[in-house]
Amino acid sequence: MSNGFDRRTFFKLASLAVGGTLADASTAARAHSASYADSIDDANANEARVHWLDGSLRATPESFTGATWGVPWPRGAVDAHSAFDLRLAHAAATPTSASGRVALQSWPLAYWPDGSLKWSAHTLAPQALAALQNGDETPRDFIVEPRAARADETNNAPAIAHLDGDLIRIDTGVLQATLPLNGARVFDTLSRNGQATLRDGRLLVLTDEAPTAQHDDEAQATARERYTGRIEHATLEQNGPARAVVKLTGTHAQEGSNATLLPFVLRLYFYRGSDAVRIVHSLVYDADPQRSFIRGVGLRFDMPLDGEPHERFVRFTGDNGGVFAEAVRTLTGLRRSPGASVEAAQFAGEVTPPASALGPVFAKDLRFVPAWGDYTLLQPNADGFTIDKRTQSGCGWIRAASGTRAAGTACLGALSGSVAFGIHHFWQSYPAQLDIRGAHSERATVTLWLWAPDAPGMDLRPYHDGMGETSYALQRDALDITYEDYEPGFMTPYGVARTSEIELQLLPRTPTNAELIDIARRIETPPRLLPSRAWMHRAEAFDPYWRPRASRVAAAPVIARTQRALDWNYDFYRGQIEQRKWYGFWDFGDVMHTYDATRHVWRYDVGGFAWDNGELSSGIWLWHYWLHSGRADAFRTAEAMTRHGSEVDVHHIGPFSPLGSRHDVQHWGDSAKQLRVSTVANHRFYYYVSADERIGELMRAQINAVERLRDVLPGRKIGEPFPPDDRAHHATVSFGTDWGAVAAAWLTEWERTGDPAWRDKLVASMTTIAAQPHGFFTGYGVMDLRTGAFARDASGALSVSHLSAVFGLPEICGELLRVLDVPAFRTAWLQYCTLYSASADAQRAALGQPLGKLNLNQGHARLLAYAASETGDRALAHRAWTQFLAGHAGSTFEDFVIERVRVPTVLYDVDEAPRVSTNSTAQWGLGAIGLLALVPDDV
Repeated sequence: MSNGFDRRTFFKLASLAVGGTLADASTAARAHSASYADSIDDANANEARVHWLDGSLRATPESFTGATWGVPWPRGAVDAHSAFDLRLAHAAATPTSASGRVALQSWPLAYWPDGSLKWSAHTLAPQALAALQNGDETPRDFIVEPRAARADETNNAPAIAHLDGDLIRIDTGVLQATLPLNGARVFDTLSRNGQATLRDGRLLVLTDEAPTAQHDDEAQATARERYTGRIEHATLEQNGPARAVVKLTGTHAQEGSNATLLPFVLRLYFYRGSDAVRIVHSLVYDADPQRSFIRGVGLRFDMPLDGEPHERFVRFTGDNGGVFAEAVRTLTGLRRSPGASVEAAQFAGEVTPPASALGPVFAKDLRFVPAWGDYTLLQPNADGFTIDKRTQSGCGWIRAASGTRAAGTACLGALSGSVAFGIHHFWQSYPAQLDIRGAHSERATVTLWLWAPDAPGMDLRPYHDGMGETSYALQRDALDITYEDYEPGFMTPYGVARTSEIELQLLPRTPTNAELIDIARRIETPPRLLPSRAWMHRAEAFDPYWRPRASRVAAAPVIARTQRALDWNYDFYRGQIEQRKWYGFWDFGDVMHTYDATRHVWRYDVGGFAWDNGELSSGIWLWHYWLHSGRADAFRTAEAMTRHGSEVDVHHIGPFSPLGSRHDVQHWGDSAKQLRVSTVANHRFYYYVSADERIGELMRAQINAVERLRDVLPGRKIGEPFPPDDRAHHATVSFGTDWGAVAAAWLTEWERTGDPAWRDKLVASMTTIAAQPHGFFTGYGVMDLRTGAFARDASGALSVSHLSAVFGLPEICGELLRVLDVPAFRTAWLQYCTLYSASADAQRAALGQPLGKLNLNQGHARLLAYAASETGDRALAHRAWTQFLAGHAGSTFEDFVIERVRVPTVLYDVDEAPRVSTNSTAQWGLGAIGLLALVPDDV
């Protein structure tokens, strides 16, 4: 040990990689996944079984307000017009029996080419779950069963929503809402059983003209501006007997002027029998970061209060399961006591007598006990929060409590009921804030701040001034040392977006602390129903490069070692997210790109080595790892990366829309704006298993993204190999990173809509790629944007990039070849799979010359495995394993070792794996899962 750094010998490292470190990681993985993954076996592959994400051995969730999920179906198995039931796995599968079975509100997500259902979406409302369980709390799995739709089916239960003039009215049977079609209010009222509880929901944005509290000039004077959300369009996006979805679009308007800021999309979700509304809040950044510093983004509503201040209750929850619980005016700790039973009742949030009934002293003097009307919970960073309170405006604040991480759920209660309100991923998306104002009055105000006004302002200015990079030559020189592609005007956050989730729940009384913690846990980790991975594999969900992990121990030592290493890699990154604090409003969901072993930090401040932005398919790796392992924590990590990657890493408006930005110190900082970052291939996993409307609209925004390549050239620093003569209808498109993204968008839109125009474009592209002199090894082509067809290259030149097949192209080609019969394309793709890492002699024989030294051979091993699986060539399968285990430009088992670095070498003790990078991890993980799926018997 030297200077606090724990060193081990090479032999110790190697032995730990086999026996110690990997074994420990595998044990941790089993602990996370046993209840879900171990319940899946081949027998379950014959029926569309669904489980709770956190384990099929878990009973009904403690707090449940509704769930929506997707189910895949084998080709030709389910008619597109089918209806669906959900039944308990043990219930009799007879259509005439109502026991243990409920009808589902369902809709199609995707179709096979023959018109049969490929994916369906389903909703389970609380009322239906209660009927399904019928008081039976025994843990259950469920089965989704298709059946012929009945003519009167939609009349069995009324729809949740209806239009009433300029309002949308909602009635879940418990919760009633009135939503204006336009104007300044998200909702007029939210009521429980007809009694108005919440009023005047509205959106707020606060801005400053200078970055106060951002470490700049001391105590700058600044002008604070207020913007209020203005709804321009309201759409009843879905309306059925079990669920209704209302979509609101608009922007924030400055009070007293015509200025607008931050366009938004809100979706409000209502479920039959639920007393809660889920709000998905998406905003797009359109400010000038040099002039407008966002100081607050929030949702505010009013709440009428009855009773006296001592009959009103405030609650805040901690991430540790603790609760801050107080009355607005306390009866405890006073010089006089109203009695132990009254004190205990108030502390528990139960009804207490009015002041007049507490005795003469309280009737006369309770007015002198302060009523604390205002509360603020502030989470300015990932590791600390405070709760402050004051009696009223104009009076001083006092510190009431502090802690590490708040759960982001709070409650305000009175005699007639209470509201629980919370922000999903509250501390992870800091700075966040919850405000209660006027709880001592007849009408309180609650604000959920997605960006906290009491924290430093949102400073999105470029982190450097260009450093004199005024020409392409200088920018290339800078790229050579910092790995950052800089160009003036490109380092802008204009058009990036952020999606957050909020829940409001109306309750008949103030919940107990335990009940509120259950609500907080539901908001943080919503109960999810998901199809079994065995069923998904049988239904050919997604690409062919994954298979569920077998519950039995693999016989081959290398297979077992690979499984342990897969767990180790995920667990290492899961640990790094926490240790390195990869959290924050704009950062949460991403990971870092490359490590600096000298400073013992990830290269957070070095050009293109900082935030990963999905480089080399880190998101696809996470989704494949979840599909392979079934781990709930892996699902949630992949979900967070999908939210981040589809929003923050992509420009949604402006000159770069809808392209994404390459990895950088700031997510939007790199001037390489590319389809490979915004690709639908990264996000379709989450869309299909969750039926998430926001991801669905973001994927649809990519269907014409290729047209942006006419004016934003991916290769502008190195030249355009085939510049088109007619840029109005043509663009230069690479056959790898560009076309893989284009094909993913077109494939997804075709299967979602059945529109043959997208199929025709795909076929035209596939056919003309195959018709090139060297197929995929031609590298680029000029695409006719009207048809998708490529012009034939007459130069005969070879062009191949190691990046072509590491941004989702293998996965998308695997899906395309399942649904489209284009024999020449299949031949061209298999040629690419086999020749990329073939010998120079083999390349020369097929292409006329060798391809030279190519990188990322380990990641390309799964392409060999695919070719072996398609052709039955065992030699290719053996070659795939040999190439993968060699670790060229990737990782080996010996790299998967954690070293502990201790203070004072670092600020606090951390784990590091110096030879691990996100690029190699993503490609190693995809390769390992792909080989285990395609050629497991050829190791």
